[in-house]
Amino acid sequence: MPGLNNWSPILPETVWSKVASALRQELGDGPYNSYVAPSALKVTIDGDPVLVTPTVYARDWFQRNALRRIHELWAQFDPEGRVLDLQSRIDYDTAERQRQAQKALSETLDVAKSAGRSEADVPLSSVKTNDPAIVADTGVAKPVELSGLEAAQAQARADLNRIAGLQDRLTFETFVAGRGNEFAYTMSRQVAGWGDGHFNPVFFHGPYGYGKTHLLNAIAWEAKVRRPDAKIVYLTAEKFTNTFVKAVMDRSQSVFKEEIRSADLLLIDDVHFIGGKTSSQEELFHTLTALIEKNRRVVFTADRPPTQLTEIEARLRSHLSSGLVCALDVADQALRIGIIERKLEQLSRRLGLSRMPHVDVLQFIADSVPGSIRELEGAVNTLAASAGARLGSLTLDEAMALLQPNLKVSVERRVTVDEIQKLTADHFSLKQADLLSERRTRSVARPRQVAMWLCKQHTTRSYPDIGRRFGGRDHTTVLHAVKKIEELLQSDEQIARDVEALTRKLRSN
Repeated sequence: MPGLNNWSPILPETVWSKVASALRQELGDGPYNSYVAPSALKVTIDGDPVLVTPTVYARDWFQRNALRRIHELWAQFDPEGRVLDLQSRIDYDTAERQRQAQKALSETLDVAKSAGRSEADVPLSSVKTNDPAIVADTGVAKPVELSGLEAAQAQARADLNRIAGLQDRLTFETFVAGRGNEFAYTMSRQVAGWGDGHFNPVFFHGPYGYGKTHLLNAIAWEAKVRRPDAKIVYLTAEKFTNTFVKAVMDRSQSVFKEEIRSADLLLIDDVHFIGGKTSSQEELFHTLTALIEKNRRVVFTADRPPTQLTEIEARLRSHLSSGLVCALDVADQALRIGIIERKLEQLSRRLGLSRMPHVDVLQFIADSVPGSIRELEGAVNTLAASAGARLGSLTLDEAMALLQPNLKVSVERRVTVDEIQKLTADHFSLKQADLLSERRTRSVARPRQVAMWLCKQHTTRSYPDIGRRFGGRDHTTVLHAVKKIEELLQSDEQIARDVEALTRKLRSN
């Protein structure tokens, strides 16, 4: 038939792109960004399309609110009539491992049959798979040999294990990405893949316990696996300072400099620690200059953006700001639930859980522990330790009773919009009512914008909610204020000092 040779099937990813675009128009940016955008279209080893959600909660949301419409759109855009399945990432990963194991077993048996051997003659150890989880899922034995690539990767991880400070559990596989950290996660994967080094250094910032150290560890692990011959140096700013001071005392600065400046990838955690330490700042400045001149990659983390590190000298701050600055922001409910689910997945292997707790329990934990991700994981640990194997069947009332001591601490430490307004007004010699008023003079408007920015950084309130608490303003006003302060933090020293002072007061209260 004419043109038959030019026909090509439509990829499932292309179909999903059209479906997602239609969903964005119909659902709006809020639901789309919270649920649709973080989900991914996967194709199983059997060729079946699956929409994989980051969490069980997100999967349930789709089932309640959008699944019927998704199936309608999929049928409209897919001329091949494929059926789209919906699974959470936990369920998909487990099912895919089982499918891979079954395929590996089938291929081994086929080879054996072609050689005239029976299934009973085939030892399970001859089934080749590099996924240890397959053994638990299927009973298939671990591989007896590694390919050249696999052996190199294993050796790379073994080599990197000798780098002090890295933690095995902090990998990209255990990091939960979502609104608030998605851009930082994407850039981390790019750095770890030795991608385009145009942005150098890369600087991640966010409050304590928001995943910065996790990302640095993940970058180190992945980068070493991809380039086993590369020299990767990971250390905290405190260790950088202590090692440098010791080198000065031992008169071995040249050895210290050679060790650090010969790195292909240098990762320094909590760089704000060197604030006020003049000699360490001088050494770090020259180290950073030397590495960038040699096109070596450098990654930093801190609790605030470079422009707010006022205890660090200006030229080093400028250097830290010269590449790419990525914020890790407050996690929304969907991301917090995803983090809870991932933690429970890890705990389930020890506790023998047959199922996740009810969605009401997950929502309660996410909404009632307002602190950092570490505090959230701590609450899950407390619940798991208290409930044991009963965790999967806990009722909401039981979970509330078990977590009550944690919640009291969290409530006492929670930063409120009212608290931010009072502190900001006092700092700028205003009244709280001034920030809520219609006054637009710069002496009032700028402090109001600072207060809105602080609310976005230190509370879980949405833009519309913050606007309502500032005299009934709409979300666009808050969005403009946040963007304006972000711009000023890069160019206005006084604003940077004001924000830093207010941030310190909030943390000390």
